Amino acid sequence: MRAVVAEMACGPEDLKVVELDEPAPGPGQIRIDVKATALNFADSLIIGHKYQVKPDFPFSPGFEVAGIVSGVGDGVSDFKTGDRVIATMDYGAYREQVVVEDFLAHPFPEAMDFATAASFPVAYGTSYVGLLRRSHIDPGETVLVHGAAGGVGLTAVEIAKAAGARVIATASSPEKCAIAAAHGADETINLADGPFRDRVKELTGGDGADVIYDPVGGDVFDQSLRCINWGGRLLIIGFAAGRIPEIPANLLLVKSCAAIGVFWSSHRRREPESLRSDYRQLFQWWGEGKLKPLVGAKYPLEQAGAALRALLSRKVAGKIVLET
Repeated sequence: MRAVVAEMACGPEDLKVVELDEPAPGPGQIRIDVKATALNFADSLIIGHKYQVKPDFPFSPGFEVAGIVSGVGDGVSDFKTGDRVIATMDYGAYREQVVVEDFLAHPFPEAMDFATAASFPVAYGTSYVGLLRRSHIDPGETVLVHGAAGGVGLTAVEIAKAAGARVIATASSPEKCAIAAAHGADETINLADGPFRDRVKELTGGDGADVIYDPVGGDVFDQSLRCINWGGRLLIIGFAAGRIPEIPANLLLVKSCAAIGVFWSSHRRREPESLRSDYRQLFQWWGEGKLKPLVGAKYPLEQAGAALRALLSRKVAGKIVLET
């Protein structure tokens, strides 16, 4: 089988395509013939050994796949050969075949294509956990979503809206603001127009946002602390801007607000049963037309480096998918 690997700490241009033996599932595992895998910003970090998880070289990056079960190990009862599944991994998804623990795999609707399914697990899973399990948004609350046209931010817009919240979305261009609006944002803010915190205050009658969803970090995080409502919750999703911000504790004190980390990769292992429930709700919303996953670009597996460069350019809205 073909696999895309990092042979040392590297950038996208240094990824290699190699031939590997077909993997065999062990006890409690399933083998998946991968039809599609979606890219995430963390893929660029893990190949540079800058991520929380640092695998031994060589390894394949990638956290999520959609495909067909082609083998099951001893003790597996939930899946059989031929089942269509999505699955998440610690790394290793840029391959034609993968082996995963059965509790990390989930069936997906027959009406959903593989590219859409591959773009679903990490982004929608992260946003659901952050918004509904960690910050417990209530209908009518105002949710501010940063990076709202990106692969994860766009899912936050949709999930917050499906949960009954009012959504304010920030993005870096009029075109990206329009995409966020098309996916449910009630108001949008173009970051090219200058600092957003005063505009958020204006849109909320001076109160600020009840929940802030931040996959960006850096200056965006700093401004967010100054436009959060009393008792608000600031969700730390990631640091796409590059700078990991520091939190002045006095701001948390005077606003009685909370900064909440959302490391979904750990959540999926610690609470697999709640994740199954999350996906059932997400797929129900998808069936009702409340979620409209956006696949912004597709690349063949052998062009993984070019696909990852496209992701880092931030010129593609939605998710980028590799197809085998």
